[in-house]
Amino acid sequence: MLKITLIRHGKTEGNEKGKFIGVTDEPVLEEEKEALADLQFPPAQAVYSSPMKRCTETAQILFPYEKAVIIPELAERDFGLFEGKTYKELTEDPKYKEWLENKDIMSYPTGEDISDFHARVVSGFEKIIDDAVKNKKTDIAVIAHGGTIMSIMYMYGFPKQQYLEWLVKNGEGYRIRLSPEEFADGADKKGRKIIVDGKIVRQ
Repeated sequence: MLKITLIRHGKTEGNEKGKFIGVTDEPVLEEEKEALADLQFPPAQAVYSSPMKRCTETAQILFPYEKAVIIPELAERDFGLFEGKTYKELTEDPKYKEWLENKDIMSYPTGEDISDFHARVVSGFEKIIDDAVKNKKTDIAVIAHGGTIMSIMYMYGFPKQQYLEWLVKNGEGYRIRLSPEEFADGADKKGRKIIVDGKIVRQ
């Protein structure tokens, strides 16, 4: 079995202000960096990260002894017209009102399509598994975004939950495990699943 510590990046200014932060490349807040340094996670034989600053910085703080392998496919989703704006700023926006009325929270005007997002993230996640197996790693860490984590867990998490139910706060995540054989090339994708051993919660 491959054990994975799946963690959402530390808090950014946009996160603190309640903005839609996807492709905006923000750093982790300075005070958050200090808080992250006090957190304890299981040692990892390899660390994988989204290319965004908030993830690479978090990876460096939490796992300073391992250079993170950058996985471009783990980048957060593009929120389109909502990118960089707060809910309050969007209150009078017709597109935002229409979005709320339709309750279509899986799509964003001019943003990345949810199906394309899932496909991209899954591709990156499978790349991580392949690399871990190739290098004989059995315990790894993955630093990603809220949306990325929700996508991975929505696609493979067991027991099954809805997309938004997998949301975690900054610096939190899941301790999970999976059978690399189930994710190997040629394996039945319907049989792939991630077992959740526990949720990581900050004290």
